[in-house]
Amino acid sequence: MPLRAPIVITDLRTAEMIKYASNAFLATKISFMNELADLCELAGADIKEVAAGMGYDARIGHHFLDAGLGWGGSCFPKDVKALAFMANEKGLEPRILNSVMGVNYDRRLEVVKHIGEMVGGLKGKTIGLFGLAFKPNTDDMREAPSIDIVKHLTEAGAKIRAYDPVAMNVARPLLPSIEMFNDPYEMAKGCDGVIVVTEWNEFKQLDLEQLKSLLKKPVILDGRNIYDPERMKAMGFIYRGIGRGTNGK
Repeated sequence: MPLRAPIVITDLRTAEMIKYASNAFLATKISFMNELADLCELAGADIKEVAAGMGYDARIGHHFLDAGLGWGGSCFPKDVKALAFMANEKGLEPRILNSVMGVNYDRRLEVVKHIGEMVGGLKGKTIGLFGLAFKPNTDDMREAPSIDIVKHLTEAGAKIRAYDPVAMNVARPLLPSIEMFNDPYEMAKGCDGVIVVTEWNEFKQLDLEQLKSLLKKPVILDGRNIYDPERMKAMGFIYRGIGRGTNGK
């Protein structure tokens, strides 16, 4: 079967560099948007609209401009670290790559800080996670943001519940301290707040009125910006997205 794609013939070291550099550049786009999201919140801008506008520039494109909880999985973390390591080995300081990794890790700390503010402190509170896998349509837990989020929530004294459509069996040995449910509504029942960690379509289609009735407090921290802020607030939710200009208003 023909590939119908350009074929680049090069030496082994250059081929390796192409692969690492491509993934590191895509990770950089995501970290840039996450850093920009913080500025959008303070300036009253909406990161989703900013991303849409940027994407119309053919030099930038629409892909990998979603602000959220950062990147994970098997490729981006490994390849960014590998490229930074190669630079260090050659006596260079990979300042951009180090910042890309730093911004990505900080997203997990920020979400814990924000949910704590929304529920009035985390000690003794029950927090639900919608999603565990690093992205939808996979059970891959490698470098998943949920792992760090659970760690920091637990250290702050919160009890953690979670639901993921396919990743819970993989997640159980990695996150033995959390309670997992086979139904998103059962998971949410009695929670002081929930965090959208993975943008599964199932979560976009939830009965939000039912969800609100089950939560102890109607708190949603939307780590993937899958809901409309104005609609959520009109429904009575205490809602926060990532980089949405209406946060805190």
